[in-house]
Amino acid sequence: MDYVKLGSTGLDVSPIALGAMSYGDPERGAHAWSLPEEESRGFLRRSVEAGINFFDTANVYSDGSSEEILGRALREFANRDETVVATKVFSQMGTGPNQRGLSRKAILQEIDNSLRRLDMEYVDLYIIHRFDPHTPLEETLEALNDVVRSGKARYLGASSMAAWQFAKALHTQREHGWARFVSMQSQYNLISREDERELFPLSLDEGIGLTPWSPLARGRLTRDWDATTARSGTDEFGKTLYRQSEDSDRAIAAAVAEIAAERGVPRAQVALAWVSAKPGVTAPIVGATKPGHLDDALASLEITLTADEIARLEAPYTPRMPEGF
Repeated sequence: MDYVKLGSTGLDVSPIALGAMSYGDPERGAHAWSLPEEESRGFLRRSVEAGINFFDTANVYSDGSSEEILGRALREFANRDETVVATKVFSQMGTGPNQRGLSRKAILQEIDNSLRRLDMEYVDLYIIHRFDPHTPLEETLEALNDVVRSGKARYLGASSMAAWQFAKALHTQREHGWARFVSMQSQYNLISREDERELFPLSLDEGIGLTPWSPLARGRLTRDWDATTARSGTDEFGKTLYRQSEDSDRAIAAAVAEIAAERGVPRAQVALAWVSAKPGVTAPIVGATKPGHLDDALASLEITLTADEIARLEAPYTPRMPEGF
């Protein structure tokens, strides 16, 4: 495994991050398709053995059980000093009014709750899952700075927001001398490319590492467009995505299939290779619920698409409104 720097930091991470949203108690939270612990452990162990050192989860995934499963597995299979663990804060974690969002109270209580579930003294990357328009930005950023200064997180990351919101946050952090965001995790794949217009150029200019989520468009780029899976049938959030330009999206998926067939590789490898090659991308967040998913993610790192193949993949794209915020 050839490791890369996370943006302009000195942190070395694998060029593939394993997303732990797939691992959690299916009877807890909103992910009925997630794998229970016994099934999850095999994927986590194999990832470590393959050299993946970057693991991404969130407090809200399967109502905290994703963090619990990930923490137990990494304690058994990995060296903590060599592992980069990211988790997130923002989403509703209880019935009370202060159990969501990015207030100082929510941030400080949720970092402690995440560390307890992970059974770790710190996380390497603490990410705000979404932008909170209902909390003063200074309150959020000062609380995040305190999390870093207390040693409970090494770095800060952000996810899924408008470029103007991210620019304002980075400016405020710089103005106050607070710990700054070093990564941006937003939806990015062949059929969701709107962040190329503003958010990605801003991130590149600021030295921010890009860690895209849903690089395979929730599997739509890995199978025939009308095919379904157990997850697609129960993924309520996923049902809200990829509905704006179906003709264009079908054509893109068909181009992935054609190039994969010409190369004799699975479609996932082509779609992931396209994402990984984009400027500023440090590591796409990849989910794995079948053994082949990890194989494809790792193999994609060996694929270099030609200029002609890239043009064929990108040609059918049509602009659409940003989604996934």
